[in-house]
Amino acid sequence: MNPIHYKTKKNGNHVARNASLYNKPFVEQFEETPLVVAVLTYMGYGILTIFGYLRDFLRDWGFEKCHVARERDAQKDFVPLYQDFENFYTRNLYMRIRDNWNRPICSVPGAKMDLVERVSKDYNWTFEHTGMVVREVINMGSYNYLGFAENTGSCAEAATASNSVYGVGVASTRYEMGNLDIHEEMEQLVARFLGVESAMAFGMGFATNSMNIPALAGKGCLILSDELNHASLVLGARLSGSTIRVFKHNNMVSLEKMLKDAIVHGQPRTHRPWKKILILVEGIYSMEGSIVRLPEVIALKKRYKAYLYLDEAHSIGALGPHGGGVVDYFGLDPKDVDIMMGTFTKSFGAAGGYIGGKRELIDYLRSHSHSAIYATSMSPPVAQQIITSMKIIMGEDGTTLGADRLRQLSENTTYFRRKLREMGFIIYGNNDSPVVPMMLYMPAKIGAFGREMLKRNIGTVVVGFPATPIIESRARFCVSAAHTRDITMLKQRAQTVSFRHVCCPSKDSPFIFLTACQHFFFFLSFFFFF
Repeated sequence: MNPIHYKTKKNGNHVARNASLYNKPFVEQFEETPLVVAVLTYMGYGILTIFGYLRDFLRDWGFEKCHVARERDAQKDFVPLYQDFENFYTRNLYMRIRDNWNRPICSVPGAKMDLVERVSKDYNWTFEHTGMVVREVINMGSYNYLGFAENTGSCAEAATASNSVYGVGVASTRYEMGNLDIHEEMEQLVARFLGVESAMAFGMGFATNSMNIPALAGKGCLILSDELNHASLVLGARLSGSTIRVFKHNNMVSLEKMLKDAIVHGQPRTHRPWKKILILVEGIYSMEGSIVRLPEVIALKKRYKAYLYLDEAHSIGALGPHGGGVVDYFGLDPKDVDIMMGTFTKSFGAAGGYIGGKRELIDYLRSHSHSAIYATSMSPPVAQQIITSMKIIMGEDGTTLGADRLRQLSENTTYFRRKLREMGFIIYGNNDSPVVPMMLYMPAKIGAFGREMLKRNIGTVVVGFPATPIIESRARFCVSAAHTRDITMLKQRAQTVSFRHVCCPSKDSPFIFLTACQHFFFFLSFFFFF
């Protein structure tokens, strides 16, 4: 076997060096945090913490009312219900910017959406609906990659028609009276779409991971998990009872080192060989916008005789010339991936998840997976939505709509990322990833950016600690095939406000020192007044 080489870092780009494993250049961008911005970010969190303790002091003396649940004095000798730091973070940091999340939507979450207007009279502790609706908000936050989240068209019509035949709910498990012919049709279609022998579907994407990994691994097994894996993968690994070791994100050197150690040393204390070594990775990482280095992972998996579990929740339908996910994107053989997992909640505009692989694997999971045995069957209209949208992607509906949407998503992704870079923003991830994280860094910018965007009828997701590292707060855009060129080009809207006061410019910008000073005084004024 040819030696495997690894990535190098140049100007913030991660480049794959072993070109023989890739059918096209593979480059990801992760620009380092500018030093001044990192220092000011830590200062911002320091100021927040100081004022948080000051407000707690005022609450203890009755000068300020605390609205969040707290331990009663009579229970001080009991095991605490709330972790002290989490409670502190919630009432003093999260509450300041809570208005950026859980906004009620009163329309289909398509390219545009309608939001229910709400206000808070007690600094985000509670909200009241005004009765007004914010119309035509550009939706840059939903995982509607191919635009199938819609209430018109062939998918909506087919789902409605299935409702008149099967009803909405099944009210039983697949093992009892809940196995419908539409479920069998859907699973056969999924297997054909993935290029595997067999597949099975589940009613919930999160449970697909958390309930099936324990059926695949157990005591005496080793799970090697990417440090940025989704919470469902982490929970599934923990529930399995296996030994878990975490390797650095998308870092093949770290992964190979752990594989070598596992082979050489075996299990702790006994040093017996591991019963099974399972590698857990995702196709697209939803917070980083990065694509897994699947050719290198497969090469390592084959070399060290491990098993590979691939979560394609964000990549299935959104990557590859045929929408087949990261396997299709790299032109690999689906048989090289032992367990292919994905969800129907994103590109297919439906709900639930699936696992595909060899027929023996699926037959085993049907009788050993808690999610398969105890969970209620998938709703028939949801199954029909999956069937119709998947057939459109595969071109089996007799139209080119699926190919057109795949091409439109790719063009929108490339265009949107290029325009953000031209405007001077720091963005993360792979150029082909429809998940586009734009770095904000400082805590005060999280709320400011979300509010300023909504003022201009753009709905987006802002993310901060603990969902991200403390100095890497960000806004996350999700590009869709439903977006048009006019929608994805936010430059004209952005020109109406100086985004330099809300976002961080590139570290090469000559205005970074001036911007840093503005942020410093912004922090002081913000926290002294609130």
